[in-house]
Amino acid sequence: MGLSTKHLLGIKDLKASDIDLIFKTADNFKEVLKRPIKKVPSLRDTTIVNLFYENSTRTRISFELAEKRLGADTINFTASGSSVSKGETLLDTVNNILSMKVDMVVMRHSASGAPLFVETYSCGDRKCRRRNQ
Repeated sequence: MGLSTKHLLGIKDLKASDIDLIFKTADNFKEVLKRPIKKVPSLRDTTIVNLFYENSTRTRISFELAEKRLGADTINFTASGSSVSKGETLLDTVNNILSMKVDMVVMRHSASGAPLFVETYSCGDRKCRRRNQ
């Protein structure tokens, strides 16, 4: 059983069963953290890009640590060291990253609507067009 949504953009639209699943999964992983080896292969062969448009230490490290403990390959993107400084748009950046066939993107952006904008307008696994058409 999985979440009722493909993209987790917030909790407002989650069903009670989604929230229950998140808490049950978290409880299971609390046990993993008590082990001498804290890695599980849940996300093996999964590539995740952490797309951070604003500075953060705790959030970036906590996401990366969780991803690695779940067995994922992680790539950290910071806007300050990228083509964003030359004027590349958020959508162009995301589409460039998605064209590399990554499996998941975790985003932190100062604009609260940025993840929804990207979900709606990015190319993803389909042609570049508004997804809701």
